Amino acid sequence: MSSNRRIIIAGSLLLVAAVGALAQTAAKNLLAARVENEFHQAQVRFQSAPNNSTNAWDFARASSVFCDVATNDTQRAEIAKLGIAACHHLLAREPNSAPGHYYLAMNLGKLAQAEAPSLAAYHLVHEVEREFLQAAALDVRFDHAGPARTLGELYFQAPGWPLSVGSKHKAGEWLERAVALAPDYPGNQLNLAEAQLKWRQQTEFETTMKNLDARWAAAQTNYTGAAREADWLEWNARRAALKADYRKLYGSKP
Repeated sequence: MSSNRRIIIAGSLLLVAAVGALAQTAAKNLLAARVENEFHQAQVRFQSAPNNSTNAWDFARASSVFCDVATNDTQRAEIAKLGIAACHHLLAREPNSAPGHYYLAMNLGKLAQAEAPSLAAYHLVHEVEREFLQAAALDVRFDHAGPARTLGELYFQAPGWPLSVGSKHKAGEWLERAVALAPDYPGNQLNLAEAQLKWRQQTEFETTMKNLDARWAAAQTNYTGAAREADWLEWNARRAALKADYRKLYGSKP
């Protein structure tokens, strides 16, 4: 191959990569705009009827999602506090609202993320744990076994004692429970697979990935719409990363 041809090919590959990166950035910006718009719509509904339970927890849900596309920690903290206030308003009237405790924990977690590292963030993590446990006691199946899923992630991601609440035993227990309760929800299988790979549980990981792959096509049909766009961006990336990491570790496909 001539040097000129190699230069042309290399230049073409760089152009393709640049176009792909621009397309990805545009897609993320569009998604962020949609998330922000959804947040404002939920805020209007909540402000127009604050005593409507669904309006309250749906605004808190939208707040927690908006936190994920916040451009800085100050904005993230401000948004999270709005979601926290909505949940406190709801729980003052309905203390046994599973969505209220669930989304309170979500927004407390975003606030802790914004304030970390700090003593305040450390204390918030314990509040997050308490609220997720309360949500699980009230309705562990809510949001596709969301309380179990998020507890598993909390115990998996957080540092262990005495620094925080992290626990391999508790993480495995809750992650497996989430899969058992809602096996068709991709996030549950992905969370469990990520933990199993980190813990070098090869056989268990392979089983989880086979279960995930078997349900993937159906999930793409069942979990659709604008509200799921961010989920699928994340799920596709995580699934690809898991398979790539497995190949690096074990030299074969899972």
